[in-house]
Amino acid sequence: MLSRIVTYVLLFLAGAVIGGVGTIAHQSTVHAGIDWPWALVASLTAFASLLTGLRLLASSRIPALIAALGTIAVVLLFTQKSAGGSVLIPDNVLGQLWLAGPIVIAAIVLAWPDLGARRRRAPRTETA
Repeated sequence: MLSRIVTYVLLFLAGAVIGGVGTIAHQSTVHAGIDWPWALVASLTAFASLLTGLRLLASSRIPALIAALGTIAVVLLFTQKSAGGSVLIPDNVLGQLWLAGPIVIAAIVLAWPDLGARRRRAPRTETA
């Protein structure tokens, strides 16, 4: 029981780290003909990879849900104005994508059916 609690705390922290790093970096762009939001793409890819890996490795959706909650909680925390009045997620296209992206990705990854369980339950037919 204690190991499960420690695992969930670590998963929440892993999600929080991705949310924090993504929040700090999501506005970075590279100019290659157009402004390409490389940090937003990298942050959303890291988040999607974490959740997908947890869904593939775990037998339930709970580890991926805990990590998703960590990321989403940090992103929502950083949308608030700080005591000095600054905001880390501005109201622009990249900010809106960073605010909505993890929620949409988490919904898709968590709602995806577990095809491995269906494959394990499928009856085996023997051929002659």
